[in-house]
Amino acid sequence: MKRIFILFVAIVLGGLAATDADACTGISLTARDGSQVVARTVEWAATPMQCGYVVAPRGHAHRSYTPTGDNGLKYVSKYGYVGIYTEYEPFVVEGVNETGLSAGLFFFPQYGDYAPYDQAANAKTLCDMQFVSWVLSQFSTIDEVKEAMNEIDLVTLNHKIGAVHWRIAEPGGRMVVLEVVAGVPHFYENTLGVLTNAPGFEWHMTNLNNYVNLEPGSAPDLVLKPGITLQPLGHGSGMLGLPGDFTSPSRFVRASFYQTTSPVWDNGFDTVVQAFHILNNFDIPIGSQHAKADIPKGMPSATQFTAATDQTAMKLYYRTAWNSNIRCIDLKKIDFKNVSYQSHPLDKVQEQPVEMVEIG
Repeated sequence: MKRIFILFVAIVLGGLAATDADACTGISLTARDGSQVVARTVEWAATPMQCGYVVAPRGHAHRSYTPTGDNGLKYVSKYGYVGIYTEYEPFVVEGVNETGLSAGLFFFPQYGDYAPYDQAANAKTLCDMQFVSWVLSQFSTIDEVKEAMNEIDLVTLNHKIGAVHWRIAEPGGRMVVLEVVAGVPHFYENTLGVLTNAPGFEWHMTNLNNYVNLEPGSAPDLVLKPGITLQPLGHGSGMLGLPGDFTSPSRFVRASFYQTTSPVWDNGFDTVVQAFHILNNFDIPIGSQHAKADIPKGMPSATQFTAATDQTAMKLYYRTAWNSNIRCIDLKKIDFKNVSYQSHPLDKVQEQPVEMVEIG
């Protein structure tokens, strides 16, 4: 169990203070043909992570960890899924199952709090870091997840790490945010489709009212007095005042405006590409979250991977800090009845490939 705790502290959403790790940003887009795309970043500013993806078939047996060991809830996959994990295979933080249901985990420090761990209830105890796998393996709709919440006890392996919250999205476009506060689960309908970190989702939605003046395009000229006219210094001046720092509230505002002002693309693939372009704005350069003396070596970015899922086409795309080329896993080409459980690193080699241009 000691090894589990060490790995757990090392994952993207644990261990460090919120200023170091609290930076995941999620958005969603809809194409003109109805394709639904959810996308997000995952940050960890301390060390390079060994992230990977798992392919879990139908019938795969799971068991949750608890604070006392590998002795929690047992469940068997009803649906096959593909998920991305951070450092430790059972801890999937983003994924999609064969019905198109998507789920993702986001750090939620200081504001979330689960019910106290009860060792006598181990048979129904589910570790928060395994919640995404549980959702993807068991359910095809949000309502099914909501109903099943009464059957589990959510716990953390270490209260010093803090809580997380989740985004769950159906391929038809419905999305909810799940937050557990004082041991009580709260589901919020997320028609905006944006999620970051703390404070709570309702607070972020209220905070958007502080930016009611923002609009796409350029601000009009302003005549202060005869002979003195103020003019925009460049395109996009209607967005003056958009917060540019990496705090969770600022990222929520920025993501909301980038997403809602995005053009609607014809199909899922073009929409996925647009999602990656939007999330370029949330790629955190290494060093911006550190004092100069504390900058870690070997990391090109605190944004260790970015993922986008076309829930309609059943394709999971990703890129990493070391390889910005977009890669794709096509769930429709996986036989989830017969495929074996497997895991693979996101990057076989953590090195950015460069295509050389030959000049004749």
